[in-house]
Amino acid sequence: MKILSFHKSTAKLQVETLDDLWYLSSIIDSGDAIEGKTYRKVKVGGSEEAKDSVKKPVYLSIAVERVEFHKYSDILRVSGKVLEGKEDIPKGSYHTFNVEADTVITIIKPEWLKYQRMKLEEASKEKKLETLICVFDREEAYIAIMKKYGFDILAELKGEVEKKAEVKQGSRNFYDEIIKNLQEYVKRHNIRHIILASPAFWKEELFKSLKDAELKKMIVQATCSSVDKSSINEVLKRPEVQSVLSEERAASEMRLVEELFAGISKDSAVCYGIKETGDAVAAGAVKTLLVTDGIIQKTRQEGSFDKINSIMRLSDRAGAQVHIISSDHDGGRKLDGLGGLGALLRYKVK
Repeated sequence: MKILSFHKSTAKLQVETLDDLWYLSSIIDSGDAIEGKTYRKVKVGGSEEAKDSVKKPVYLSIAVERVEFHKYSDILRVSGKVLEGKEDIPKGSYHTFNVEADTVITIIKPEWLKYQRMKLEEASKEKKLETLICVFDREEAYIAIMKKYGFDILAELKGEVEKKAEVKQGSRNFYDEIIKNLQEYVKRHNIRHIILASPAFWKEELFKSLKDAELKKMIVQATCSSVDKSSINEVLKRPEVQSVLSEERAASEMRLVEELFAGISKDSAVCYGIKETGDAVAAGAVKTLLVTDGIIQKTRQEGSFDKINSIMRLSDRAGAQVHIISSDHDGGRKLDGLGGLGALLRYKVK
């Protein structure tokens, strides 16, 4: 994301990637205003009685009431009442901005909170580390790329081993296919690190058969108990990959959630749930607040976001770190199981 300008309450931004939409979905709030070029159906002839209408580009400003982001649609939808526009667009009528790649929008907030400014700065920084994760055995493989909001599956590969006598040869052929795919994705995505994980000895066998010296330098080997999409989350928790993934958002978020769960099991200074976390915030006890983007989206749709938004704002103003956790990975889903909200505390609250 490019920050074209930032002055007091106003930020003018250019969206570049799907990651940027994820960031904006957690930055834009009800009560903000956004403005920019958008498309709107306008009656031909300019009268309300006209039957025909056409979509045309217009420059509008709206008061935000609803924010929706569905990752796989590649569009962030921001809806609200028109504040300012051309004469043929009534003030107070409803409009939805479809924000996607290359969109330029301006966000006007009554107040930019610290965590919102930090998220904006994080989104604007060029990503320095790109990492592939490959989990495999002799029969199947999954290759995924780490993203700021989680990971995306790039390839699902199937081996053709049928008999024990064919395992060795079949594995070698499958290794060649995996290596070929890794080489292709390294070039396409400017990859710097590869996490190679498997049950048993398959990773060592593939590594031995690898003749590409540059690819070998990128690889960190890890262990997983099975081979499927969920095993990628398992690999993210492995200690041998934490140093490589230290700059990756998903791994960092999962560590925070694991710290929360460890605190729950030990009955130490943590809490979860809206009421308990709200009480801890009111007492000034919250050190780190964890909120999933899933619960933010859900409560926005249900019209009950005000309570969570209040907890986030009070935490921010009290100097707590506010982390919005993606529900796309295992850590976020575990936190959603606790109501989507939890906190690491400075001290236990009765």
